[in-house]
Amino acid sequence: MWDSFISLMVNSLLYIYRFVGQDFGLAIILFTILIRLIIYPLNAQQVKSSRALQDLQQSKKWKEIQKKYKDDKEKFAQEQMKLYKEAGVSPFGSCLPTIIQFPIIIGLYQAIIRSLAVTPLQLFNLSHHLSNSADLIPINNHFLWMDLSQPERLMAFGFGIPVLAIIVVITTYVQSKLITPTTPNANDQGAAMSKAMNLYMPVFMGWLAYSFSSGLALYFVISNLATILQYALMGKVDWKNLLPKNLKV
Repeated sequence: MWDSFISLMVNSLLYIYRFVGQDFGLAIILFTILIRLIIYPLNAQQVKSSRALQDLQQSKKWKEIQKKYKDDKEKFAQEQMKLYKEAGVSPFGSCLPTIIQFPIIIGLYQAIIRSLAVTPLQLFNLSHHLSNSADLIPINNHFLWMDLSQPERLMAFGFGIPVLAIIVVITTYVQSKLITPTTPNANDQGAAMSKAMNLYMPVFMGWLAYSFSSGLALYFVISNLATILQYALMGKVDWKNLLPKNLKV
């Protein structure tokens, strides 16, 4: 099943690659936008779930539970989960699209590496995934200043600067801050998980962009920018979340 998924990714990339005049960087960009469109219903559900969670945490019943069990964290957690269940809200709903993207990220990485085959063994392995795109091999792996099969570095002043990795960290952080609703209770389990995700995910994604092929880093950048634009067009971006708490009005 996994091999079939990889084959689908490889052939989709190569089909787009042929369509855009054999520009693999542009193929990755269009493929990323296509992925964002496919998982759009999940993102829409994420927005709905996040807003429902925020409304619930500002409700009278929620505040009553907070006040009644403020000295009993275990009981508060039990009542909190009970209230979530009654309202049909999941405190972890905002994490779902991120989790679902991991197989796509792994599959895309494998597809990029296999599509950019150069050695006889790599070409042989690639042949098992091709449907009717053998005439496109070998792939043109250059895009802007990058070799898409290698980690990205922009040489300046004698140093290799990981430009895409830096952009990935920034855009991942901005994306998570913009689309995460504010929660009145910082000790809430869902809020704690969202805070941890907002802190660690940009670093993790930046490390992946720094360590692996620049084709994957390009996917991260376009995906983050597309997500921010998507939420902005939906009117669901909370720009105030970018400001420190003491500067919010």
